[in-house]
Amino acid sequence: MGYRIVTDSGSDLSPRMVKELGVDLIPLHSIMKSSKGDETLDGNTISLSDVYALLRQRYSATTSAVNVDAFTEAFEAILKGGDDVLYVGLSSGLSATFHASELAAEDLREKYPERRIVVVDTLAASLGHGMLVYLAAQKQKAGDSIDEVANFLKATIPHACHWFTVDDLFFLKRGGRVSATTAIVGTALGIKPVMHVDDGGHLVKKDIARGRKKSLVALFEKMKKTIVSPETQTVFISHGDCLADAEYLADLIRSEIKVKEIIIDYIGSVVGTHSGPGTVALFYLGTNR
Repeated sequence: MGYRIVTDSGSDLSPRMVKELGVDLIPLHSIMKSSKGDETLDGNTISLSDVYALLRQRYSATTSAVNVDAFTEAFEAILKGGDDVLYVGLSSGLSATFHASELAAEDLREKYPERRIVVVDTLAASLGHGMLVYLAAQKQKAGDSIDEVANFLKATIPHACHWFTVDDLFFLKRGGRVSATTAIVGTALGIKPVMHVDDGGHLVKKDIARGRKKSLVALFEKMKKTIVSPETQTVFISHGDCLADAEYLADLIRSEIKVKEIIIDYIGSVVGTHSGPGTVALFYLGTNR
C-alpha cells in the first residue's frame, strides 16, 4: 500500500517531467475559435507552439476547470488499485478546479473509508504549481509518508514566489485583468506589468517596467531580494513561446546567484490563454511570496 501524487495541467509540467516524477495528471481544457467561428481547437490536442500561433492571430479562447466527475474517476481508479491519493492542485484563487477536487474527495471518503484522500491547494499556478509538485515528488521518492508530504507542502506554499511579466496587454484586457484604457496606453508607452500571485493565490500587479528587457531584469531583482538557500534550489522559468527571453532571464540568474538548477519550459495552453504569448514567469522559494 502506498500513495499516488495527482495534479492537474494547471501545473504546466511537461509530459516528460510528469513521467519522470511518476505523478498522475488530470487535464484542464482551453478551447480556441477563429474570429469567423468556423474552427474549434482544443489546446490539449495541438502543440504549444501552435497554441501560441493561434493566440497571436487573436483567436478567441475559453478555459474550463476540471469537474467533479473527472476527479472522481481519476481518484477512484487509484483507490481501487489499493493506493491512497495526494492531490496537489491549481490555486483556488484562480480556478474552480480545487473546489471540485474537494467535492470528489468528500464523496469518495465515504465510499472508501479505509483509504486516504488528501487534497492540497497550492495557491499557485503554472510552474509555481509545478515546482510544488516537483518538490512533493522528491519527498515521496525519499520515503516520506502522505501526511509528511502534505505537511511539507503546507509549510512551503507561503514561500513559493511567483513573479512574471507579459509582453502583450491584450490578453490581460481580454481576461478582465486590466482595463481597455490601461492596455492601450500601456502598449503605446511600452509599459510592461510586473505581477505575482499573492498569499491567497490571486493574480495581482506589483510594479511596472518600461520595455521588455527592463521587465525581465525586474523579475531578477525581485528574486535577488527574497530567495533563500539558492544553492539548494531548483528554480523554474516558464514562458509563452519566447524561449530566448526565458534564457536571458536564466543567464541573469546564473551571473549573480548560484542555484542548483534552472528548469525552463512552456506555459501551458490554459494559463497561456490568459497571459498570452511573450509571458515570462519566474518561480523559486523565498522569505515570503
